[in-house]
Amino acid sequence: MINTNIERPKVVVIGAGSLFFGRQSIWQMVHSSYLNKGTLALVDSDPEKLSKMVRLAEMVARDNQVELRIEGATDWREVLPGADFVVLSFAKDSVKYRGIDCEVSLKYGIRMCSGDTIGPGGIFRAMRELPVIMQCAKDIEELCPEAWVINYINPSTVHGIALTRYAPALKSFALCDSHHMPHKKIHYALRAGIIQEAEEYTSEVDERFDFRIAGVNHFTWLLHAEYDGRDVMPRIAEALRESAGTENDGGDTGAKALHNDAITYELYDIFGYIPTCTAHTKEYVRYWQGLGKTKDIIPPLSIWETEDRYKRHEEMWQQVDDFIDGTIPIGEYMSTLGPDHATDIIESMVGNLGKKFFINTLNQGAVSNMNDDAFLELLCEVSMDGVRPISVGEMPRGIRGMQELVLDTHELTAAAVVEQSYTQLRKAMLTDPLVNSIHDADMIIAELLEREKDIIPSIWYK
Repeated sequence: MINTNIERPKVVVIGAGSLFFGRQSIWQMVHSSYLNKGTLALVDSDPEKLSKMVRLAEMVARDNQVELRIEGATDWREVLPGADFVVLSFAKDSVKYRGIDCEVSLKYGIRMCSGDTIGPGGIFRAMRELPVIMQCAKDIEELCPEAWVINYINPSTVHGIALTRYAPALKSFALCDSHHMPHKKIHYALRAGIIQEAEEYTSEVDERFDFRIAGVNHFTWLLHAEYDGRDVMPRIAEALRESAGTENDGGDTGAKALHNDAITYELYDIFGYIPTCTAHTKEYVRYWQGLGKTKDIIPPLSIWETEDRYKRHEEMWQQVDDFIDGTIPIGEYMSTLGPDHATDIIESMVGNLGKKFFINTLNQGAVSNMNDDAFLELLCEVSMDGVRPISVGEMPRGIRGMQELVLDTHELTAAAVVEQSYTQLRKAMLTDPLVNSIHDADMIIAELLEREKDIIPSIWYK
């Protein structure tokens, strides 16, 4: 049964020009019978990008003969009234500034293959994005205070903490697409040899496969994996060892994709548990920073590749243009794109479908030996009534200590940005697990403030 209170849900996407989410949100809003009688409001500060996405959404809706209403605005205040869900997915010139973050950090011996969550890159991305998020939160409180706010912007934990702590009246949680269900569980079922093809995954297999993942976003670990009561963690690890050197992380051929299975197996060999987001996790530890006195089997991290990312974005926009001008028939859109984590969750909430999803939220006892207010990525039951994490058990020693350090860095970063405190900013930088020198940290802060002064709030320069 569709929730009769939201028969025509309104979903506002702020940052519709985000190619890693905007296109998929159109797909899901059109595809879902729980959503396609509602409204998709697209917001982007770039009028040209906004126009393309609105046009694309209208074409897809019309081609699929659904009632979905499409709205567009460059100012989110125009479309927030009446919203049931507000998805935050914006990032102004992210490729450019992540490149600057990684370049300056490398100068001081810190290697970042992504630079969007931990290290100086994560801290300064929050410096750029979080002030805008908090302004948006203020407007949501005024214009649609009952809406669910879903943060999709990295560093997801920092922003999730800030919304929870500094906008507590709002209903909010944070997401990352790396643990989209049921795809994540199917991935490990394949690795464990439980199934040979994804199509073999059934509800019966799902019930018999007990797997538990937890941790700070991008630093999550597979803590339990049993099939019919048999531990299959060693088999998953062996599959990763066997594939080491051949992986490409879902088609990503950049720095984030290199050596992931080899690194995953090495971390398993040390700690006895499997990191589940290695493309990012390898950046959270010091082991591949090139600081050792002897040569490691796995080379130091490669650096975020700015120019290659620009090319990927150009290719995605070309695909959008091709759909709009008919080079690619619009009828192929629904078979070319696919579902998205955020709109999957929205569909389940609106339709009261009872599905479980990985969500970044307060621990609330799910990990028994971490604080209730620790902001973790956990499998949750989610409905219009709220988010309830499912019990995981204990976080193992060693891994737990690293988790706490990362959480402290994120907590201090959120406080620094919202409170506009240089003291807290410096403290965050010097708590960060990748920083090894007080003077280097001070130099990184100074250089990034100078090079990014055109986007960082002016309050930092008074």
